[in-house]
Amino acid sequence: MPIIVNLDVVLAQRKMRLNDLAEAVGITPQNLSILKTGKARAIRFSTLEAICQTLHCQPGEILEFRPGPPGAEPEV
Repeated sequence: MPIIVNLDVVLAQRKMRLNDLAEAVGITPQNLSILKTGKARAIRFSTLEAICQTLHCQPGEILEFRPGPPGAEPEV
């Protein structure tokens, strides 16, 4: 998967726990954990906005694009 989720890194930099972020954003810790581990298939812009507001960061600090090797088939 070429989209990497760096939420754990940003949380560590801000010295914030996942449960505290979940409460501040208004989503379950389980759903936030799915995002953090990179297993989420989508994220609502409103959720991303709330995470960025709470962590005082930009979306690019949380989500990173890493292209696969040349000629690799993209995931659908």
